[in-house]
Amino acid sequence: MSATRYTYLGPEGTFTEAALRKLPEAATRELVPMVSVPAALDAVRSGDAAGALVPIENSVEGGVTATLDELATGEPLMIYREVLFPITFALLARPGTTLSDIKTVTGHPVSQPQVRNWLAANLPDALWESAASNADGARLVQEGHFDAAFAGIFAAATYGLEPLVTDIHDAENAETRFVLVGRPARPAAPTGADKTSVVIWLGEDHPGALLELLQEFAVRGVNLMLIQSRPTGAGIGNYCFAVDAEGHVAERRVGEALMGLRRIAPKVRFLGSYPRAGVAVSDVTEARAGTTDGEFMAAADWLARVQDGRF
Repeated sequence: MSATRYTYLGPEGTFTEAALRKLPEAATRELVPMVSVPAALDAVRSGDAAGALVPIENSVEGGVTATLDELATGEPLMIYREVLFPITFALLARPGTTLSDIKTVTGHPVSQPQVRNWLAANLPDALWESAASNADGARLVQEGHFDAAFAGIFAAATYGLEPLVTDIHDAENAETRFVLVGRPARPAAPTGADKTSVVIWLGEDHPGALLELLQEFAVRGVNLMLIQSRPTGAGIGNYCFAVDAEGHVAERRVGEALMGLRRIAPKVRFLGSYPRAGVAVSDVTEARAGTTDGEFMAAADWLARVQDGRF
């Protein structure tokens, strides 16, 4: 395995690359752009890279399905870090282009809902066609396939383009969450401000089936931060659920919730326990009474005494 190589959704100049460069360890790694999320993750699976940074959630559009589906299937991988990156777009075009010249625009499909209102107000007749990434859209503009691209302003110099308009966003404070993914290993020790990600497969469909899964978290006081359904590919009505829960698998309440899920769900895939980006330990809500590690241990000791006839 190449311990010095990280892959990311390319080409050069993507928001993913910019987010990756926020990680301190990126300064000592070879950063390799890949054509797609599956390609970036497959490089980790094959041992060609130690890690891959990929987008997993957007504050406007929700989960990034390509990433969620890749993590749910194939050879298991594990999330080690997350990065939150603010998203604002620039309209990039070849030098000499004016706003009135633009008849065709491009960008990543997830970008379109984030600039839809601006586009309707300023370029209502422009034809949109999606690109593999925002940076790839910039490359296509450079090559003359489109008149302009929505991308990060940092992509302009890479592709010899000029920003016609900057700071474009329909939603204030939009951001994308990226995750650093590697091969499975022992999770790092809890920090006190952690997140645990899993994928849970729904068993036989019946009233309350999803509720039964969620109750494994609820009765142990584990707060859910994200839940998103994804089709399994096995036919209409067959779903799995990507879940982000507050806490670390080493905490008793989280660990016991996962054990409960493993008992009742046909399949549970652990995706990792890792530090929450931008959250200090002092910002984390205290566990509800009866759900702390100490209280779980006290209950286990009580049960042991009962079973031993020492109650």
